[in-house]
Amino acid sequence: MTEPAILPFFAAGHDPGPSFVELLRHLAPDALAAPLGERRPDTFEITHATTVVAIRSVDGVVMAGDRRATAGHSIANRRIEKVFAADEHSGVAIAGAAGPAVEMVRLFQVQLRHYEKVEGEQLSLEGKANQLAQMVRANLPAAMQGFVVIPLFAGFDHRRQRGRVFSYDATGGKYEEADYQTNGSGGVHARNWIKSGWHEGLSSDDGVALAIRSLFAAADEDAATGGPDLVRGIYPMVAIIDTDGFRLLDDDDVAARSQELLGGAERGGAESHGNGANS
Repeated sequence: MTEPAILPFFAAGHDPGPSFVELLRHLAPDALAAPLGERRPDTFEITHATTVVAIRSVDGVVMAGDRRATAGHSIANRRIEKVFAADEHSGVAIAGAAGPAVEMVRLFQVQLRHYEKVEGEQLSLEGKANQLAQMVRANLPAAMQGFVVIPLFAGFDHRRQRGRVFSYDATGGKYEEADYQTNGSGGVHARNWIKSGWHEGLSSDDGVALAIRSLFAAADEDAATGGPDLVRGIYPMVAIIDTDGFRLLDDDDVAARSQELLGGAERGGAESHGNGANS
């Protein structure tokens, strides 16, 4: 017979409440990220996730990211995942040091589930954005050593009935973006492309097309951003977040959209950027 779980008790003033991170600090501090020590990052290569985008649509938000990770001047991974579900109605896209970024996302996912179990309700979208800001701020000592993690966070806000996009800086500063934001080494090129095509009332389908085109444009200008690889069948990760929740588009869907944009008239002015199919 399985023994019943014994719940921990805390003295007054030491209860971690709905914070999973504070709970770990009390019960299992070794489970939290250990200090990185004095080793300088320029003595070894750090794997970096590069370009990610988030675009507000009339239905919610579109998030996307290319699949390339780099280490110095080398391609470290051609199929890295950069877009994750935070919970049912929000998502995170990562740029920066890949290892700490993925660890932060996993801790964030657990934190949101933990809060819901303790409080009996979901955290508001603003509250989720604040929780992620605290995690980015906690990573500042590592960021000072070169392990910078700067995510994008987006979701559907049921209280406001609209999609919302948040960006961060390395110190944990949180900023809500009105319409769209990009991050990573190719972010400036992707943002310029989105700026030329975004408009109020943009549909989710048009948002997906705009996100894919922006990543193509970034790949044409930034060597660290991976374009569509027709030979290996590697295409961007794309997710839609709306009132129905977070859903990641399957590879066949993104491949069909990408191939249409690569060779079709929809691409329009992208010819000035080259064919975008670098790998």
